[in-house]
Amino acid sequence: MVLVGLLPSLCCAQQLSDKSQPLTLNQTIREAVENNLELIAQRFNVPIAQAQVITASLRPNPVLSLSYEYLYFTPASTTGDIFSNPTEYSARTDFIFERGGKRQRRMDVAYAARSVAELQVIDAVRLTVLNVQKAFVEVLHAKADLTLAQETLATFDEVVRINTSRVRNGDLAEVELIRSEVARLQSENTVRKAELELQTARARLQILLGRRREDPMVDATGEMRAEQLSVSLETLVEQAIAQRPDLLAQRKERIRSQADIRLQLANAKVDYTFGSEYNKQKVSGRSNSVAFYFFSALPVFNRNQGEIERARQQEVRSEAQTRAVEATIQNEVEIAYLTYNNSLVTVTRIEQSLVAKAKDVRQVAEFSYKRGQASFLELLDAQRAYNETMLAYNGARADLAQSLYTVDAAVGAPVTMER
Repeated sequence: MVLVGLLPSLCCAQQLSDKSQPLTLNQTIREAVENNLELIAQRFNVPIAQAQVITASLRPNPVLSLSYEYLYFTPASTTGDIFSNPTEYSARTDFIFERGGKRQRRMDVAYAARSVAELQVIDAVRLTVLNVQKAFVEVLHAKADLTLAQETLATFDEVVRINTSRVRNGDLAEVELIRSEVARLQSENTVRKAELELQTARARLQILLGRRREDPMVDATGEMRAEQLSVSLETLVEQAIAQRPDLLAQRKERIRSQADIRLQLANAKVDYTFGSEYNKQKVSGRSNSVAFYFFSALPVFNRNQGEIERARQQEVRSEAQTRAVEATIQNEVEIAYLTYNNSLVTVTRIEQSLVAKAKDVRQVAEFSYKRGQASFLELLDAQRAYNETMLAYNGARADLAQSLYTVDAAVGAPVTMER
């Protein structure tokens, strides 16, 4: 019994421990797809649409009528009164016969609406995954900037330590120590700013994962994507037009609109009502009777003209929306592709022409300054150039990774890459 009582707490502790560990991108996406609050709400549209399918498949209920008529509140004055207005019992049933295949038409509309809801959930998953991927890259980007700021702070800590010793020994002017301390203070402020940016990025990712406030703050681990696309823009556009779930949903919405036209045309058909009645009078042995009824509305004024026209206009609008979505997708793919190319060129140029040189210049300036062969301004210039280069490099790498994820999302599926 004690063990059973501890199981919930042990499970919670295990979950807490798991949530406290850094997540890979795949783990992050899996958790977001399962727990993202907006996605959970979106998923409810599917069972709601399924319930509408059930409603559409139902047939009209028959109607049962029971009556007990001609009751006397006071005793009848004569026997003739009783025979002229005898008490009657009756039971009647009415059945509605739907014409024009209304039930099947309703089901066609409901099935198409359910397909639209399912595709909209898939599209919501696509957008959620993209947001998670971008937020994940933002965390890695913030961590890279924080590491750079901490390295710079460590460098100036060492410079301040050396300069303090030199001032104490009389080998350096105190103003040089003050300059190094100011530079260190600026680096410390940069570290705090980088820490804040990291916490902000982690908080954004935390919301996307659907974690509660009391849960551990999410952390990311891994490398930023840097693959190269191996397909052309035209191929990407073709793939997007063929598989984007939002376009598939819009096409299915057009099918639903066409089914709605058929439904409204069927609703213009007049339904028939057939009824039967059994009647019994209280005083006569031959008073049992049966009656049959037929009802039908006369379509003189209302022939469902308004709903038919409304459904036709919606079908025209759905066709226009489909073309608009196709144009939007083509534009999104092209913009994503151009952004990727620009990011790739930027990363390549920085890697090939700036990173190594900035590192070498900083190392030489730091080594020379510690040996007294360079001024502090030269060290500051070298360190500033290195920091600016690495910040630009980190930003370009993040832009490249996000552009690759954007291409995937614009196409609707992961794109073939090459190393």
